Amino acid sequence: MNKKIYILVAIIAVLLVGVALLLVQNHRQQENINAMAETMEFEKEQLEEEYEDLALQYDGYQINIQNDSLADLLAQEKKRVQDLREELRITKATDAKKINALKKELSTMREIMVGYVHQIDSLDRQNKQLTLENQQVREQYQAMQEENLSLSEERTKLTEVVSRASMMEIADFSCTPLNKRDRKTSIFSQIQKLQFDFAVLKNITTEPGIKTVYLRLLTPDGSVLQKNPNDLFPFENGRVEYSVKKDFEYAGEKLPLVLYWPVEETLQKGIYNADFFIDGNLVGSFPFQLK
Repeated sequence: MNKKIYILVAIIAVLLVGVALLLVQNHRQQENINAMAETMEFEKEQLEEEYEDLALQYDGYQINIQNDSLADLLAQEKKRVQDLREELRITKATDAKKINALKKELSTMREIMVGYVHQIDSLDRQNKQLTLENQQVREQYQAMQEENLSLSEERTKLTEVVSRASMMEIADFSCTPLNKRDRKTSIFSQIQKLQFDFAVLKNITTEPGIKTVYLRLLTPDGSVLQKNPNDLFPFENGRVEYSVKKDFEYAGEKLPLVLYWPVEETLQKGIYNADFFIDGNLVGSFPFQLK
């Protein structure tokens, strides 16, 4: 009887040990499963962050890119990253097969991004080079403009110098009142004609040929003596009254000339002025007195 009890106790002990071992094994398995689940959840969260980082990189490059075609491709890839990130979000952490597939997709998207980065860097270098070249071209153009302006100013100054040098001059001016017998008179009431003697000075830079001298007589009250109101000559983009004119041939040497003004109006006593014009230039101005 005692022997049977010992055997039964032994069997129960063995069963208890087996149950204990089974419980321990199940506990360890559960711990392993929980640990694996935590690992998968961590990997999923990490993968989501990596997808988010990649999406942000696409955003950054889209802001700076100037090439429309490349910008469209970046937008498409960014949309693909967003779709994969959403797919990852709804995937269970325990779906190891799907998680691994999304990891591979992320690796592929990164390789694509590297290719785009190289293109963007290349375009950026080209743009910087073009910007530098454009700046150099603008500087060269500006330098040419400044040089042309300087040359133009020099030509203008030279033209002015030549123009002044070639401008005729009047000298040796005198006014002689004449009576009706063309003799000099000092009696104011007997003046019938005014004789103006003058000389065109020598100037070898003046182009020779037929010239016209215009004499403009100003009375003491500032009016112009004229026989015909249509007697006008061009001067400084306008037309000016003259009193008398004369054509003469000029060869560059000093040339004495005479002009006459028939007195048909009542003259005033006082200071008159005789202005001479040749080739559109005022070449002499002389006051004279009638008393």
